[in-house]
Amino acid sequence: MTTEIRQDNDRAATGAGPRGLAAVLLSRRGSVYLPAVDDDATTPPGNAPVSPGSARVSSADAVTSSAGVVLLEAELLERGYLLSVPLRAAYAALSPGALSVAGRALLADVDEALGADRDHTPLFRGFPDSTPEDTYAFYVDRVLTLLLQNPEQPCVLCAEMGTVHAVSPCAHLVCRNCFDGSDFAACPICHRRIDADDPFLRPAARRPEADEQADEQADERRALPDRTRVLAFGGDLAARDTAACEELRGLLDRTAALSPQDADDLATLLDTRSRTDLWWLPRQLPGRETKARVLAWLLRPWADRPASAPAPASAGQAEVLADVTARIDTATDILRLLAVWSGGDPGLVDRPRIAPLPRPVRRCLLAALDALDPKLAVPDMRRRRRAWIAAAHALHAFEYATRYPRAALAVAALREVRLPEASGSGGSLPGALLADAPLTTFLRSTAEQHPGVDATGAKVTVETWGGKVESALASRDTVTAVALLAQRPGELLRRLDHLLRLAGADAGHVLDALPAALPRVSPAVLLSTLGALRSRRQPPRTRVFFPKGGSTQAYVAEDERAAPTPTAVEAAVSALTAEVLRRAAAAGPAVELAVVDAALDGVIAPFTQRTASRALVTLPRGSELALPEGKSLRFFLHWMESEESGTTDLDLSLALFDEQWQHVGTCDYTELRFARTAAVHSGDLTSAPAPQGASEFIDLDLDELERAGVRYAVAVCFSFNSVPFVELAEAFAGFMARPARPTRPARPTQPGAEPGEGGRGEVFDPRAVEQRFDLTSSSCAVVPLVVDVPGRTMRWLDIAEGVTGTHHAVHRHASRLAVLGDALTDLFASGARVGLGELATWQAAARATTVAVRHADGSVTAYRRREGEGAAEFAARIGAPEGGDGAHYGGDGIHGGGYGFHDGGDGIPDGEFTRAGLAYLHRGDIQLAENCEVFALHPGGLDAGSVRLRTAADVVNGLAAAAAGLGTRDSGLGTEGLMNG
Repeated sequence: MTTEIRQDNDRAATGAGPRGLAAVLLSRRGSVYLPAVDDDATTPPGNAPVSPGSARVSSADAVTSSAGVVLLEAELLERGYLLSVPLRAAYAALSPGALSVAGRALLADVDEALGADRDHTPLFRGFPDSTPEDTYAFYVDRVLTLLLQNPEQPCVLCAEMGTVHAVSPCAHLVCRNCFDGSDFAACPICHRRIDADDPFLRPAARRPEADEQADEQADERRALPDRTRVLAFGGDLAARDTAACEELRGLLDRTAALSPQDADDLATLLDTRSRTDLWWLPRQLPGRETKARVLAWLLRPWADRPASAPAPASAGQAEVLADVTARIDTATDILRLLAVWSGGDPGLVDRPRIAPLPRPVRRCLLAALDALDPKLAVPDMRRRRRAWIAAAHALHAFEYATRYPRAALAVAALREVRLPEASGSGGSLPGALLADAPLTTFLRSTAEQHPGVDATGAKVTVETWGGKVESALASRDTVTAVALLAQRPGELLRRLDHLLRLAGADAGHVLDALPAALPRVSPAVLLSTLGALRSRRQPPRTRVFFPKGGSTQAYVAEDERAAPTPTAVEAAVSALTAEVLRRAAAAGPAVELAVVDAALDGVIAPFTQRTASRALVTLPRGSELALPEGKSLRFFLHWMESEESGTTDLDLSLALFDEQWQHVGTCDYTELRFARTAAVHSGDLTSAPAPQGASEFIDLDLDELERAGVRYAVAVCFSFNSVPFVELAEAFAGFMARPARPTRPARPTQPGAEPGEGGRGEVFDPRAVEQRFDLTSSSCAVVPLVVDVPGRTMRWLDIAEGVTGTHHAVHRHASRLAVLGDALTDLFASGARVGLGELATWQAAARATTVAVRHADGSVTAYRRREGEGAAEFAARIGAPEGGDGAHYGGDGIHGGGYGFHDGGDGIPDGEFTRAGLAYLHRGDIQLAENCEVFALHPGGLDAGSVRLRTAADVVNGLAAAAAGLGTRDSGLGTEGLMNG
């Protein structure tokens, strides 16, 4: 059992592929699973702790294990994690050897999640105190040294003899008097890493601990981060298997595309399941991209077979092929599966070379294509014609034409092959001539059996639904357009704004189509349409586009569209909101009490997370959160070069803007300090060889920035020499929340110099990490977040910025960053994206009798459903100051730091939050009822074994349960959008 734990951790720690199962469950559930009791072990005497998931130990070993658990707790505390009482007892019951293995595995998983498993030595080891105050003077010294320094000559800067020596391997001549080898971690001239045993490098001065000053704020400096989590004991390895199955089912139920981290976790969880006994696999897989991943995984045993290998003899494997065929109901399903099979992305962002297909797999996919109506399949295939031509070549459709006639007919229409009998008159038509006369006759006879498919002429033609829609819209025939779009509700909602604009004051027929269409669309389509339409209440300013791609890029343009009539907009918004409330009521059983945290108002409900960065704290793009009070920020960036990337220079940068988004300053390698101590850079490392890599930091003193007139601080990560992030062995960034104390711009190595607060403690403090995210896109610049300095909030952007050329510096992109920051801030603040807080309010209003809203100051306001009050009216009252029922409780009315409240009025009788059946929390710091359905941005002490933890994507996906017909629609063009939005 202990060997399994070690191997599972090693898989995650290498960073190669998805993380291990233990790390997946630790992240998603906050649970740790330990080996079961060894029945042959000797029962410990006395009252030595024994629990499931432990290996019984002797009394002597119990003392050693108890001491080991104390050390493990201390290590976890320094990383912002705590042990629950049951987990502590389970660890204490392990033998010392088993405890060592399990504890090391846990710490390795935690360190990897935080980024603490890497070296984070900055260029200036005394950062921030030793960062030069005058960047230009420092640059001049470097240039003079580079151009004029000679060996065996006096130093050009200090004129001392015998102090100039070359450093390895760059061979730059460095004066050891002018450049302090105990402070620099790289060559002072080129800033590239140098050999660790180079004589220039001397031991660094000791950094004082962060809590060495015994003053009144010592406790504050070592406060736990917002993301602090209490790790729970999940049980033995059998319980781990059950938990893995539960997490897998949750991912398989998603209608929207999975985030990269969820996709990685899906791969890990799938590997715990059987490919032949499919009891765990639901009949319907509503997410198209998820379906492609699962079906490709099912077919993986055939991947290593030669293309000409015979079909497997196993009846179970034959059933798998039949099951795969039965689950495919659109042509794009096949293309997605082929993309995953070939190592690509199911979102079809790229077009990988299709890997060889063994005959059983080829026949499986041809059978699926043959089961589709050609009239629907061909338009679907034409949407991605080039990719489908390559797929058709790999499938050999004409070779199996007699066995799969409709598949051959669809391929013939796609490729626009010329039929022999028409070659004389149609010689100028595009397409290859089909020389097989019997095949031509067979195709024509097959086409005769399918209305809408014509093969009597020079080529196979198919009537297209999309062409009819475009013709109707071009002629402003909204009646015909609505009638066509009603057949595919997802497309109707995507074009709703356009239809309302075309219809003008006569939009009644457009609105009349909504009641039948709304119950049939995915949650993503429903919520995105609601957000987009209600933003039309405001005068148009700019439009922000997020084209589909391997990374999220934003394009900003002036909004030149005409506005729909206000009456039509309000009617459509009312219909969409009513549908959300209807689905919310049907998403689960009614509950007596629901708890909603007002702090979630800034969090955006995620519609699709296909390009979301893998992150420690999963935040939907556009979310705004309050920064920890009384803290300064320290941004960090770490990267490591690969053989593919070669020498790579990443730069952590900060662009600073005023209230009007006018550029007021920068903090990067060109300006190491802004306003002396308001923003301080750790220095520009220009290489990151393995295994050490390289790290850069920027300290932000928010009070100083505000005094300097800064309103917005935009963080940017550039690749200076334009090496895409994806080519690196690894790259990640994030930020820490540290004590807000002034940094003293004095070098701590000078006699009598005292380090400022920023110079205390480790440069990288795992305990202070609030967010850590991977840089894996194919871009060369990323804009992760923007800080509202006076508002003390952070808005998560996670945008890949398109840049060209090389030698990037943030000041060269300041105007573009200003436009982007202004437009995105305006977009996400306009209500164009439905917030998770308002979705939580709608869910609570639809299902609960009483809703308790927790405010940031610790007070609670209760709202009770009135007699005869509908969900819409109840939801409108929740959160409104005048909407409560006389039940408002201050911070002193909450037991145990927020574990319950007493009624001071006539709203809620005496009771606890333990009565809540539904909760949407910023932090999981309250006790909840057993089996309570709960979302918590920071789960805190919530135990996935006693409550039903939900992610933000799960909250949105809960609206799919009440959608009519999801997963049972006919195949063909349009269902893709209906499912995935």
